[in-house]
Amino acid sequence: MIRRLALALAFTVALPAFAARVGESAPAFTGTDTNGQTHSLADYHGKYVVLEWTNKDCPYTRAQYSSDNMQALQKEWTAKGVVWLTILSSAPGQQGYMTAAEENEWIKKVHADPTTAILDPTGIIGRAYEAKTTPHMFVIDPSGKLIYDGAIDDHPTTDPSDVDKSHNYVSAALTEAMSGQSVANAYTRPYGCSVKYANEGE
Repeated sequence: MIRRLALALAFTVALPAFAARVGESAPAFTGTDTNGQTHSLADYHGKYVVLEWTNKDCPYTRAQYSSDNMQALQKEWTAKGVVWLTILSSAPGQQGYMTAAEENEWIKKVHADPTTAILDPTGIIGRAYEAKTTPHMFVIDPSGKLIYDGAIDDHPTTDPSDVDKSHNYVSAALTEAMSGQSVANAYTRPYGCSVKYANEGE
C-alpha cells in the first residue's frame, strides 16, 4: 500500500501543474529536438513563441504543407524573430510517429523551416497544453503569457488548393500582438486529426 501510494505521488508530481489557458502563463516544458538538443520554454523568454502540433500523415496537416502555407508562415515569422517550435506528440506505433532521423528527412523533403522540431512521444508537452488536433496552434508572448490557442485558420480543409482562401489566426494573432493590440480571436476551436497520444488509438 505504501509503495503504491509513493508511486502515485511520484507520478502526480511529474505531471504539469496546470493546463494552458489563454491570458495566463503558458505551461513550462522542456523537450529534446530532432538534433538531440534540449529546449525549454524559459529559454525563449522575451520572444514570441509559436507551438505547432503536427502529424505528417494527417490529411489536414498535409494540406497545410502541400500548399506550402505552413512553410511560408514559418519563414515569415521566424524572420521577424518569432520562435517556431513544431511538436510531435504521436506515440510509438501511432499514426504520425517519427524518429529524429525520419522527422529531419521530412523537414528537408518539404522544405519546412521551424526554429526546431521537438519530439514528444510520451505526450507530456501535448497534454500540458491540452493539444487536441494536428494542427493545433498556440502563441505565447514575450512575457510568457498564452495569447492564442486554437485552429491555424478558419477553413477546415484537406484540399491544399483551399488553404489560401482561409483567414490565418496565427498570423493575425502575431500581427495584432506585435502592434500592441489585443488578439481579436484569442481562442478558436482547433480542427484536424486527433493527437495520437499513447494508448488512445487511431
